[in-house]
Amino acid sequence: MLEPLRQGLPPLNLAAASDAASCALPARYEAVREARQFTRATLDQWDLSDRFDDVCLVVSELVTNALRHALPAGAPRMTPQDPPVRLHLLRWSERLVCAVRDPSDDSPVARDSDDFSAESGRGLFLVGSFSDGWGWHPLAGALSGKVVWALFRLPRPADRTGPGRV
Repeated sequence: MLEPLRQGLPPLNLAAASDAASCALPARYEAVREARQFTRATLDQWDLSDRFDDVCLVVSELVTNALRHALPAGAPRMTPQDPPVRLHLLRWSERLVCAVRDPSDDSPVARDSDDFSAESGRGLFLVGSFSDGWGWHPLAGALSGKVVWALFRLPRPADRTGPGRV
């Protein structure tokens, strides 16, 4: 079941990641802004500011989808100690993964839409267009829900040197 997750992704061993950051997001739409701010600060800290625009768009879409589709309307919201949505940013030497965990077991569905003026329904299309790949997998064990992830390839560390870089 996890084989598609392994194709093209860094090792699943989180200890192999060179950097990792995570933030809990409340069940309200202001969380999208909070996710963007967290992403900006994290990428700045990792010297990946040049990737912010693409990564931020993808993070915004993944968090919006989690808030819109993974939290049933009228369902009681979880306590602050158990936030319903969590954003994870993981960096390996040549890859960055953005992963959003939510409590729904339903798989994300990319809609086929020819209406490019529509204000919604293109989130996963945008995720696929701005990242190098995306997917999802159900959580196992005591956790219920799923993780939807997007992968960004990064230049090799030697390729990141250039004017103004050492």
